[in-house]
Amino acid sequence: MSGDAPSPIDPLDLRFHHAGISVPDIEASILWYRVVLGFELEGRSELPPVPATVAFLRRGTLRIELFQPRTATALPEERRDPHSDLRTHGMKHVAFSVTDIQAAACALRERGADIVFVKEMPDASVLFLRDNAGNLIELYEQSSGEA
Repeated sequence: MSGDAPSPIDPLDLRFHHAGISVPDIEASILWYRVVLGFELEGRSELPPVPATVAFLRRGTLRIELFQPRTATALPEERRDPHSDLRTHGMKHVAFSVTDIQAAACALRERGADIVFVKEMPDASVLFLRDNAGNLIELYEQSSGEA
């Protein structure tokens, strides 16, 4: 190929779209994500094969899809702790970058969030919290100031 040829479009040009989270009470979770993290309801639907109620939440370019199945197993206690959760295969948490982890922690405490821990590390600072159903969420601040 010559150096002048246009490069082909990558068919796997991946960009984040959403995270899906199963919850026991979709109305309570919609409220929690709005009050604590600033997400707004984008839409609702039903998923008959499960069956489940579905809600899409949005904050800017971020989206979360909540599912409330009619029958589901409760989140086990070990899945509510970031360290013990790593001992179970599968998705672990959704993570969002922030520019100031301490300011985020302060704001979350004011909103009544269930903060698991805040850790300052050499290259980054992290905060783990639980949503109203116990699902883990991470906030991440890169030490270089890049979010």
